[in-house]
Amino acid sequence: MPKQFLECGKIVTTHGVRGEVKVQPWCDGPEFLRQFTTFYLDAAGRRPVRVQSVRGAGGMAIVKLEGLDTPEAAREYRGQVLYIRRADAHLAPGDYFIQDLIGLTVVDDADPQKVYGTITDVSPTGANDVYHVTAGERTTLIPAIKQVVRAVDLDEGIMRITPLEGLFDED
Repeated sequence: MPKQFLECGKIVTTHGVRGEVKVQPWCDGPEFLRQFTTFYLDAAGRRPVRVQSVRGAGGMAIVKLEGLDTPEAAREYRGQVLYIRRADAHLAPGDYFIQDLIGLTVVDDADPQKVYGTITDVSPTGANDVYHVTAGERTTLIPAIKQVVRAVDLDEGIMRITPLEGLFDED
């Protein structure tokens, strides 16, 4: 069962004199965080905090949380991981949370009995993500593009791919 509350970033420092905090996003970026009106200070969702504003600053997010009105108050939250409620997140079709992809079994689209391995990591590259598919001691990097990734079934725990030529050839 997928986690209901997901890590979305970490407060790294304060910003300015109004109690804002600088958040290192652990998601697609500051823009993704703008859709939320509430963050949570724990993985169980028992400590909600209202979001007053989110704006980007480079690759970081400047966040104003309700109740943090001074740099001194904000400083107490340095190092705090922020969580979002999965149900509040709006993903585009074909987008997935990385934690939901980790552990998927990667199989051949034409022959599902042919198993390539398990997704063990995801790396963003700018143009597209890259999935780390591990089988035994070998890890193969596959591009997360529609020409390769044909289907993702989170309920079944599989990803069906059509690998690029030579991608899984033995050395």
